[in-house]
Amino acid sequence: MENVRAHLYIKGKVQGVFFRQSMKEIAVRYGVRGWVRNRSDGRTVEAVLEGPRDAVAKVIEWAKIGPPGARVEEVEVNWEEYKGEFQDFRILPTV
Repeated sequence: MENVRAHLYIKGKVQGVFFRQSMKEIAVRYGVRGWVRNRSDGRTVEAVLEGPRDAVAKVIEWAKIGPPGARVEEVEVNWEEYKGEFQDFRILPTV
C-alpha cells in the first residue's frame, strides 16, 4: 500500500474543543503518524499526517467535521512527498 504525506490547515472554531487530542486519537486508531498543533491566530489547527493513503484519507475526512463542539469551516490539504520521518503521532506546542 502506498504511503503518503498530507499537510493540513483546519480553520474555524477548532481551538478549545479538544481538536488536537481527538485528532491524535483518530490518527493512532488508523496507524497514521505525524503531529498536530494550534496556530497562534486562534482559529487554525495545523497537522502533518503520514501513513497509508486510505488511513490518511480517513483522518482528513474526520478533520472536516472534528470533535463535538468544533465548527470546521475549511480544511486545506497540501500533498507533499512522503518522508517517513515520524515514529508516532504527537501534539506540538502552539506556534
